[in-house]
Amino acid sequence: MRFLGNIESKADAKGRVFIPATFRKILLAAGEDEFVLRKDLHQACLVLYPMSAWNRRTDALLENVNEFDDESQMVFRMYVSEAEEVSLDGNGRLLIPHRYLEMADIKQRVRFIGMNDTIEIWAAEKVEKPFLPQEDFSAKLKAMTAKKG
Repeated sequence: MRFLGNIESKADAKGRVFIPATFRKILLAAGEDEFVLRKDLHQACLVLYPMSAWNRRTDALLENVNEFDDESQMVFRMYVSEAEEVSLDGNGRLLIPHRYLEMADIKQRVRFIGMNDTIEIWAAEKVEKPFLPQEDFSAKLKAMTAKKG
């Protein structure tokens, strides 16, 4: 399951948004109908995790949590407490809870960005923030993919 693309949509007055049809087709083909919504760890956007992707990340994090260490318990607690299970309605819409709309500063226009096995949801007005200038992108991509040895 891989999501690609950058698609604009609108939220209605209740905070409902249509998940782009291309993403819904991928979800349907993968049999995904349960989701987790969470604010991104680094950016002012939301991340929609199909349940299988959420479970993989949570399991990986749990491998590093020591139940006898306060700090690792706090990290895990914060990670899961800032997440919420959500679902699509019969029309393919996602209801974004009000507190999440505020976290991402989403008013009406939203931008869905496919990020491999998750979908980012941005306020359309802030969509330039997650991207690098083209010249920086090229240099950083080259450095990331350079063979080490």
